[in-house]
Amino acid sequence: MENIFKDIEPQVYKSQISVPYQWWAGETASKFFITLRDEKKILGKQCPQCGKVFCPPKKTCLFCYVDTNDWKEVGPKGKVITYTIVYRQQAALKKNVPVAFGLIQLEGSANAMLHYIEGIEPEGITIGMEVEAVFADDKSASIQAISHFRPVK
Repeated sequence: MENIFKDIEPQVYKSQISVPYQWWAGETASKFFITLRDEKKILGKQCPQCGKVFCPPKKTCLFCYVDTNDWKEVGPKGKVITYTIVYRQQAALKKNVPVAFGLIQLEGSANAMLHYIEGIEPEGITIGMEVEAVFADDKSASIQAISHFRPVK
């Protein structure tokens, strides 16, 4: 088969683009983030059918596909389900490398959340390690209301 593209030069446009955008977090995420910011509590939503609690909260049960209605406090302690270490600095990464990210399953939650793990050398992190949430001083209605997770002493 003949390569019909062999004489075509690739076109490369180097630029920097900024695409600012906003979206409505919705009723479930809004309550979750506002409670993190204002009360320093971590909430999940419970399925009325199977009883599982999801944090981050889900509007619909991941197993039963019914609306979750009841809010339940979870954590602030949990376990590291898995983790990764980032060694290469990225523009979007607001922290200096190395940075540890972990999937944290909070006590009382059926699912896990992704967040920073700090207060330990990356080599010391283990799957199953018990961690606890450290709340940020800055008032942000976002997941950044939790600064990071640290090992439980």
